[in-house]
Order: sequence, then structure tokens, then C-alpha cells
Amino acid sequence: MDVNWVVAIIVGGLAGWLAGILIGLRFGIFMNIVIGIIGAVIANAIFDSANIHVAAGWPGYLVQGFVGSCILLFIAKIVRR
Repeated sequence: MDVNWVVAIIVGGLAGWLAGILIGLRFGIFMNIVIGIIGAVIANAIFDSANIHVAAGWPGYLVQGFVGSCILLFIAKIVRR
């Protein structure tokens, strides 16, 4: 397994977990990883289109994953109502 994938999984899981705590929704470790990775992709697209640059490396991935995860979890919280 490539090291980048391992880092993406770990950072994505951490970002999803932190966002779950902030938003108040927790789906378990697997869904936290998925939400964190998808959130990072979404946030990356948003940041690129707005010409916003965050830190390079895993801190940047963590910030992007956290922001994107918060967006996804906020939407999920609205849909659950």
C-alpha cells in the first residue's frame, strides 16, 4: 500500500471524527474515514475554485478534510430532520 493512501485514511478519519464531534453526528470509524476523505475532496474543489491555499502536507489535508466533513455532516444533519 502506498504511504499516501495510509496518510489519507488516517487524516481523513481524524478529520471526520473531529467534524462529527463539532456537528454532533457520529457514524463510526469507517464512515468517519469515508466522510473525511470525501470531505477533503469537496473542500479541495471549493478552495481551488475560490483560490484559497491552505498549508501543504498533512496539516493542509486535515484542514480541508475537516472543513469538507463539517459541510457533509451539516447537510446530513439537515436531511435527518
